Amino acid sequence: MDMTTLTGARWLGVLVAAVLPFVLGVLWYGPLFGRVWMRAAGVSQARLDEANMARVFALAFLLLLVQAVLLSLLMGDGAGLQDGILTGLMVGVGWVATAMGVFHLFELRPTAHLLVNAGYAVLSFMLMGAVLGAWS
Repeated sequence: MDMTTLTGARWLGVLVAAVLPFVLGVLWYGPLFGRVWMRAAGVSQARLDEANMARVFALAFLLLLVQAVLLSLLMGDGAGLQDGILTGLMVGVGWVATAMGVFHLFELRPTAHLLVNAGYAVLSFMLMGAVLGAWS
């Protein structure tokens, strides 16, 4: 891997690749699966209301940016849209969702918790991969 592969316009692709999962997360953990996730995670609305959401969103975006940079480096130049989606799927399912599955087993959380979080992760990495593949 060569950091020089992230020069020029590729950085704009990385930025877009980080923004899309952020937007997806607002929908995923909001109107789509927010109630299911809250129940499964044991998080109350009162606890969310007390949280410093500006800090949460800022750190979440920073982490998504790191993910996008590393996925771009993993994919390299000239990946293409289909390769990007496939790479995102493999990373999302093969590394992230399976790691979440291990945590899930030991934390004894409800299966819904794993499905909501892993589903978001897989779709996020596929979106990032699609953007990065199309951008290269």
